[in-house]
Amino acid sequence: MIELNSFSKSYKVKNGFAVKDVSLKIKDGEITGLLGPNGSGKTTLIKAVCGFHFPTEGNITITAPDQTRFTTDENPELCMKYIGYVPEIPLLPKDMLVSEFLRYAAEAHGIPEEKIEEACSLVIKECTLEKFLNKKIRTLSKGQQQRVSFAQAIIHNPPNLILDEPVSGLDPAQIIQMRELIQRLAKTKAVLMSTHILQEVRSLCSDIYILSSGHITAQGTEEEISKSAGTKTLEEAFIKLTQGEAL
Repeated sequence: MIELNSFSKSYKVKNGFAVKDVSLKIKDGEITGLLGPNGSGKTTLIKAVCGFHFPTEGNITITAPDQTRFTTDENPELCMKYIGYVPEIPLLPKDMLVSEFLRYAAEAHGIPEEKIEEACSLVIKECTLEKFLNKKIRTLSKGQQQRVSFAQAIIHNPPNLILDEPVSGLDPAQIIQMRELIQRLAKTKAVLMSTHILQEVRSLCSDIYILSSGHITAQGTEEEISKSAGTKTLEEAFIKLTQGEAL
């Protein structure tokens, strides 16, 4: 589980806070949705959860499987041990074979040599990559590359999975495949999914946070958010709660 406690983040080059006083929980076995317009602070929040930068105020606490608790700024080196991260744009070496890259990812995560083959086999099966192992990453479609990105994120079997716009730019068939993969992974992991696509949180998320201009403006299920906003649909609630910001 991951908890954000009054998390705020500011940058010296900007006036004010990119994210201000955000508290949320990413629970084991659930998909938590972070829904907001472009520029609302979603990526800033996600990168802080992954330990890429630290809170200006508040803290982010990670609970390990053995119930050990630590904050991202106290033990940043542990963040990626317990977190798998899938960025919006896959950061993949285009000229490597898929099989080569997965082995490289396993080594980078410190998986012992004698366990690398097993770790690779598990993610290859989970992400349905059997047909692409001997292909260079640059020859794969966007959806296939996204599956490779998921594979590297889970190769060390982290208990938490952080997804930044995981279906952005995918075609309808690829979106369905990605939803199925996320749902499978969520059975054994705490998942945070950032998106600006309402249909994705409706399809996948049990708990939804709406982020607008760096602030949480609503939290709950689709029905709870609509009711609290005094609207009939999540779409109407989203527009009302984000002051009509462009998606």
